[in-house]
Amino acid sequence: MTTTALSRPRGNRRIAGVCAGLAEQWNMRPGKVRLLFVVSCILPGPQFIIYLALWAIIPSR
Repeated sequence: MTTTALSRPRGNRRIAGVCAGLAEQWNMRPGKVRLLFVVSCILPGPQFIIYLALWAIIPSR
């Protein structure tokens, strides 16, 4: 099993590449992670703040 560092890809980005990077890390399709994020926004919580923090923390390739 190979492990790769979490990073935001240059290709396959929609806004910042956070969902695409998480999808690669979790071996999921980026569209599924994006859908889960949008659905989670219906629930109360700090989703947008977490997204912005991940955008700032996760390095770009």
